[in-house]
Amino acid sequence: MNVKNRRAFSWGLGLLLLGCLMLSPFLQAQNFEAIAKKIKVKTLKNGLKFIVLERHEAPVVYFHVYADVGSANESYGITGISHLLEHMAFKGTKTVGTKNYEEESKILEEMDALYARIRAEEAKPHPDEAKLKKMKAEFEALRQKAKEYVITDEFVDLLMQEGDRSVNAYTSNDATQYINSLPSNKVEFWMAITSDRFLNPVFREFYKEKEVVMEERRLSVETRPLGRLLEDFQATAFKAHPYHHEVIGHMSDIQAITREDVRHYFRKYYNPANLTVAIVGDVNPEEVFRLAELYFGRIPSGEKPEPVRTVEPEQWGERRVAVEAMAQPFLLIGYHRPSVRHQDNFALEALASILGEGRSSRLYRRLVKETQVAIECGVINGFPGDKFPHLIIFYAVPARGHSVQECLGLIEEEIEKVKKELPKQEELLKYKRQAGMSLLQQMKSHARMAALLTYAEVILGDWRELFRQIEKINAVTAEDVQRVARKYLIKKNRTIGELVPQSSR
Repeated sequence: MNVKNRRAFSWGLGLLLLGCLMLSPFLQAQNFEAIAKKIKVKTLKNGLKFIVLERHEAPVVYFHVYADVGSANESYGITGISHLLEHMAFKGTKTVGTKNYEEESKILEEMDALYARIRAEEAKPHPDEAKLKKMKAEFEALRQKAKEYVITDEFVDLLMQEGDRSVNAYTSNDATQYINSLPSNKVEFWMAITSDRFLNPVFREFYKEKEVVMEERRLSVETRPLGRLLEDFQATAFKAHPYHHEVIGHMSDIQAITREDVRHYFRKYYNPANLTVAIVGDVNPEEVFRLAELYFGRIPSGEKPEPVRTVEPEQWGERRVAVEAMAQPFLLIGYHRPSVRHQDNFALEALASILGEGRSSRLYRRLVKETQVAIECGVINGFPGDKFPHLIIFYAVPARGHSVQECLGLIEEEIEKVKKELPKQEELLKYKRQAGMSLLQQMKSHARMAALLTYAEVILGDWRELFRQIEKINAVTAEDVQRVARKYLIKKNRTIGELVPQSSR
């Protein structure tokens, strides 16, 4: 077989394999349309939407609650509150986590009032240190008294006792998500305990949890060189949009946030109109909807919060930021790109794949294998979130004896090659094959499928968009990839971040 025929055979085989993905055993001769038809949706009168996919492979159900609120919704003075609220969501309710809520609540109110007086005294030009010392002692006494009413971790323990092995939650720039899995005969239990979480939250142990979050910040940002670089890099790349601050928030804000701030934030962003629930597994959708009406339907309705107003303005020139630390050098290059809903999204995904995803990518071959100027490099498409216009990130870790500038020069050369020459068909085919396979692998998992459905509904605007992804992936052309490289990967559109070893200065 000559070279030309062998290449044609390879492309044809790749296309055949991509087509076979659509007929994998998992799909069991059903196409995406057939799967989509199995999905049932119900929006309660209060605005809360349930998306249910019935699957009976095992007697397990996966639950995914998606709150459409992340650090991008925060304003100055309360950065980090989304993440803090996620922590507080595990502290129980008026009936869970307490021995006597009526008495406990009185102490919590006393603590809030005393904390406000402490903060007010600390804000004075000349605080009365003796007075502060006395108030702080009184506050600690109240905290110990409140602790006597707390049943520690009862909310989580109840879930685990009923078989939940994946009690989890996480906060991002775009969302806060709560995840559970339970035996299929525990659906009503989940409905009862989770609806209570949103109907009757009690933000107990608030001041203790603030200390936990402050320690998280110290460990993840302030004592980690890369964490410090990422924080400064975000703040430099985004001058207006709230993507400019980390999910963890600023230390002074975490210290200053009050329990009333959290209550207000909860009322605004955790009302039913801002929540989406996906349930995947061994369930009867009609029974799920009946229980949803019974338990979640009792939560008072509210208005969908106003979208984030600020739009990141056009960047007028290259920005740079350097962080000095006792660490090896590190390079970040971020180019502004539109949100994930934009028509250029999949062309940018393909560009990221071709240039820097995996050991067969162009950058890895050039920087790590051939020139050996770096020990690691790659591309991350979607930083720090993707709901709003964000960044496509290039990164490199220089090898011993080599510099950030050498890495930057080679990355720039590879970017210019894409702008001048169309990507090879086999590179594009590899992206399509891997992207399609990744999506299908995720859809095999009940847990991931629940996450995909809520993401598609909230971020993409419709859960049905999940089933249009393969079509959009396959529609990307080499010309599209070249076009987005020329459009977005330009010098004035980028921010460069560098970790500078202190010993070298």
